[in-house]
Amino acid sequence: MTVSNTVDQYTIMSGDRSKIKDLLCNRLTECGWRDEVRLLCRNILVEKNGNNSLSVEQLIAEVTPKARTLVPDAVKKELLMKIRTILAENEGDN
Repeated sequence: MTVSNTVDQYTIMSGDRSKIKDLLCNRLTECGWRDEVRLLCRNILVEKNGNNSLSVEQLIAEVTPKARTLVPDAVKKELLMKIRTILAENEGDN
């Protein structure tokens, strides 16, 4: 089992996953990331709409790598610190 899978499994079992997810959604909204991704989707749809054959899966495949690069470093660092804190608290409980 990888470290990522272990952390994921622990956060699900401890109930912290929803807290982390909520924090991420709030931070992405606050920094304007969601609006940027929405605009990116619109631009791709306008670009590719000439052939009317762009599926949702194709849109997701095209947008996902670009959207990931748009996540601000500050948001990534904050989430990493939150996860480390949760894991440190778990170690302290054992």
